[in-house]
Parts: sequence; C-alpha cells; structure tokens
Amino acid sequence: MTDLEDERIDSAMMDDSDDEVRAESEAERIAEALVFASAQPVSESFIAERLPRAFNVRAIMLRLKEQYAHRGVNLVQVDDAWAFRTAADLSFVIRRDENEAKKLSRAALEVLAIIAYHQPVTRAEIEDIRGVQTSRGTLDVLMEAGWVRFRGRRRTPGRPVTLGTTRDFLDHFGLEELRDLPGLEELKGAGLLSGRIPANFNIPSPMMNDELTEDEDPITQLDLEELGLLAPGGGSED
Repeated sequence: MTDLEDERIDSAMMDDSDDEVRAESEAERIAEALVFASAQPVSESFIAERLPRAFNVRAIMLRLKEQYAHRGVNLVQVDDAWAFRTAADLSFVIRRDENEAKKLSRAALEVLAIIAYHQPVTRAEIEDIRGVQTSRGTLDVLMEAGWVRFRGRRRTPGRPVTLGTTRDFLDHFGLEELRDLPGLEELKGAGLLSGRIPANFNIPSPMMNDELTEDEDPITQLDLEELGLLAPGGGSED
C-alpha cells in the first residue's frame, strides 16, 4: 500500500469521525430543545423517537446533565424522564406563585408517606398502618395534586384498589427514583421521627418500578367507571 493510499484512508476515517461528532452534537441539541420546551419531564423514549437515528439517549442526557450541573438551571432525572429545574441553592430567589397550593395536612402527609414507602398499598392497609380511618377527601387531595394514582386491583376478596405514587411526585420532591426516598436515619436527623420509636421499627424499601405485582390486576374501563373516573360508556366526566 502506497503512502498516498494510506493518506486517503486516514482522511476518510477522520471525515467519518467528524461526521459522528457532528451527529452526536446535533442529537444533544435536539434532546436539549425537547426538554426545554416541555413543562413536564420528558421520557427518554420520547426523545429517542425524535432523533434522526439511533443514539444512546441515556449517555446524551448524562452529558447534558454534567454540562448544566453548575448553572442556574439544572437538568434533573425523574424516573426515566428528564426536566430542567432551578438549581436548588437558587430556589429562594424565585418568586413563588401567589396562588401556591396550601400545605398538606398532617393526615395527608402521613398517607402520602405510607403510599410512597409501602406501594402498592390499599386504603385498608393504609388505615391499618395509621390506626385511624382515612377520609376520601384526604386521598382526593393527593390525587388532585397528581402525586398519587390508582395502580390496579388486588387479587383478594373485594378486589380493593391499590395505590402508588406518580412521576409528578418524584419531580415535586426532587427525587430521581423511589430509592432516593430518605431512610430511617435521615428521617430522624430531619426531626420527622420521634426519638422514642420502637426498637424494632423499620422503614420498608420502596419498590423500584411501576410494573404490577403478581397479586395485582390492571385497572379496566369498568373499574374506572366504578371509581367515578369515567362516565358510563367510557366518556370522561365533565
């Protein structure tokens, strides 16, 4: 092989490398624009569908996350989705909406915590843990906030509905995934647990995905009608 042929091969390889770099740079720009334009966290699958060809979306997003790590806005992961959020140390300079939702009641906070750590969980199981009845209004508040959802129906007599948290719950509380929920020592340090808790007290490890468990059936249209989420015939209630 002549020197001239070697030079042509090297030049072709350099051109291919440059093309790849430009393609990845353009993919980053597209992903950045998609997340910036959305008010809600954007899933990796949504981003992948809009790229010109197959890329490792997780790698792209992690590079962007690093680029924004020390800026006024950060790129944060929320489950399998991504969103731009104000840097945590600058949140105090952002003017709060005058119509900000009222703080949750103690009962609502307790119910939300139980659902987060024990999901999938039924209303009866929540009441058993709390030792008191849970009003429908408390669950309604959490549903309206978008933090709690119906997951499925338990395969037990009466087929009770199971409850779980949502992606909006993770986003609001700054969690990438459920495993980021505070543990026992963190809750003690924050003063959220009494110092006189039982010796055998423990906090369960939350489940890591939204897939139905072996003892859950999916919610059907008839279930939604029964729960008052759909009008008979499948139309949404006004």
